Amino acid sequence: MRKLFLILSVVFGVLGIAFTILPLDTLAFLPIGLAFVFGLLTLKKSEDSQKKFPKIILTIAALCSTVVLGKTLLVKDEVATDTQFEQQKIETKQEAKKELEELEGLE
Repeated sequence: MRKLFLILSVVFGVLGIAFTILPLDTLAFLPIGLAFVFGLLTLKKSEDSQKKFPKIILTIAALCSTVVLGKTLLVKDEVATDTQFEQQKIETKQEAKKELEELEGLE
């Protein structure tokens, strides 16, 4: 049973690290939480000499959750308006109208 919990905690820990690096916001808390839970279960089922690796998994899960929480609270996602593009779009529309009026005048 300990091996199953250890494998699950490692798998979810790796997923938690990947989700932390990717811009998935709070979705990363799901694998991090599962890694933390399975890490605790592994720690509980382990003997004294086998508790080093589950502690590493728990530390990694705690660090990942701190990073995700920090990214969620501190990083602001803002969309900047591109005024140059908007101006070009208006000018292009005006030029197209002029060309259409010239074509209509030729007929």
